[in-house]
Amino acid sequence: MVFEHKSVLLEEVLFGLAIRPEGIYVDGTLGGGGHASHILEKLSGEGRLIGIDQDADAIAAATERLAVFQDKVTIVRSNYAQFQEVMDSLGIDKVDGILLDLGVSSYQLDTPERGFSYREDAPLDMRMDTRQAVTAETIVNEYSESELYRVIRDYGEDRFAKNIAKHIVRYRADKPILTTMELAEVIKAAIPARVRASGGHPAKRTFQAIRIELNRELEVLENTIDTMIEYLNPGGRLCVITFHSLEDRIVKIKFHKNENPCTCPPDFPVCVCGGFSKGKHLTKKPVLPSEKELEENSRSKSAKLRIFQKG
Repeated sequence: MVFEHKSVLLEEVLFGLAIRPEGIYVDGTLGGGGHASHILEKLSGEGRLIGIDQDADAIAAATERLAVFQDKVTIVRSNYAQFQEVMDSLGIDKVDGILLDLGVSSYQLDTPERGFSYREDAPLDMRMDTRQAVTAETIVNEYSESELYRVIRDYGEDRFAKNIAKHIVRYRADKPILTTMELAEVIKAAIPARVRASGGHPAKRTFQAIRIELNRELEVLENTIDTMIEYLNPGGRLCVITFHSLEDRIVKIKFHKNENPCTCPPDFPVCVCGGFSKGKHLTKKPVLPSEKELEENSRSKSAKLRIFQKG
């Protein structure tokens, strides 16, 4: 299958990065190279883009797509959690802009054997990096009922989390849950019929939760934003596209704390905590897709873009 992923909020990202032709930019979630190709078009011969992705299929697709820019692009297979290590290995200490386009790609969703979709029958995988040993099957069959409840409640925000966890544990007592459709049916049985009739797909939230847990998506995001801001040159920008409230909340809080890290009580005449602003959160309200984009790409509907500018 061809790696296709329509670049969400493309024009907004290009504007938000305020690209300098001779600058150094990082796409921390390279995917098929959609956003990256447009960034590279705006760079001069002195400019450079570093593309990072942990998915082997994405690396292969981006390498082919960006071959025409070979003199100014470097592609690295890694998780953006290793941002500092990647920059150190390339001898880069400062950059002019960073992009993170979070979540699962259209390619990953539409390739059944990757196990991300609850609409196609496939092995329970969901690994963004196929080099890791643990898969979604491990979580579903080896986590305790309380651990499953925590994951589905916290990362899926599903009000039926307790019942879903109970059904999974009860079902797997007879035989392991090995496929996506098998898991989807177990989840469906745990949700009242009246809710199934009126809501979206009953497995959507649980699949999201398992994927986030498996790939440590929120942990990586929370632990990396501060480092990325440190690497920005003055005036440099970090653009983050999120697709659900859990991600957006982390980005919003991190940007706010970097803009205003002071912990002194409001009535103190001067700051004594030593916290100083790293820059400005430019998007107090996130940038949303235009009506035109929503019509052309239904998967953009939950996208939100936030931008931080280094001081």
